[in-house]
Amino acid sequence: MLWALPGSAALMSSPSFAQSGPIKIGGTLPLTGGNASIGKVAQATAQIWADDVNKRGGLLGRKVELVIYDDQTNPTLVPGLYTKLLDVDKVDLLAGTGTNLVAPAMPLLIERKRLMVANLALAVNDPFNYDKYFQIMPYGPNGKDELARGFFEIAAKLNPKPKTVALVGADAEFANNALEGAREHAKRLGFRVVYDKSYPPNQVDFLS
Repeated sequence: MLWALPGSAALMSSPSFAQSGPIKIGGTLPLTGGNASIGKVAQATAQIWADDVNKRGGLLGRKVELVIYDDQTNPTLVPGLYTKLLDVDKVDLLAGTGTNLVAPAMPLLIERKRLMVANLALAVNDPFNYDKYFQIMPYGPNGKDELARGFFEIAAKLNPKPKTVALVGADAEFANNALEGAREHAKRLGFRVVYDKSYPPNQVDFLS
């Protein structure tokens, strides 16, 4: 699931809602643009989760309401959309997607001291060390290194051991972080990098 949402049974109550208003969970998803196929699945999944929670009484006796905006797979739109979620929609909790579409919102979230739950955001919190940011992926404190560690350590144990490696990834924050870690592992384990290039995030032709 692209969105990270709370799911603890301890937060759920009996199937009757309290008199207070709904708990609003807001965020952005790439419903159009390069990652639209992923975003649409995530939106449907999030709605299934919300419907299921509400059928069982909601969270803390309150109905869950999702407020999702299309970020068009465009990081420059993200700060404005999160500002709207906070100032206009008055959401209670913010949910996020991946690094490229979470990082632009981090300064705003820190300034407002708001809770953020994200999923695939590799090392997005490293420059900030924000204590109200949580992600569900088990990268640990050194996400850039951990994502590629297993691949390189397995390759280093092969017999015969490979001598060269090619690195390629999208010119976007998540991929750049992953490539940075891969370069360090290649150097540490004695692989010679023979190709190290990035491509535009909207690239669809990889033949040339």
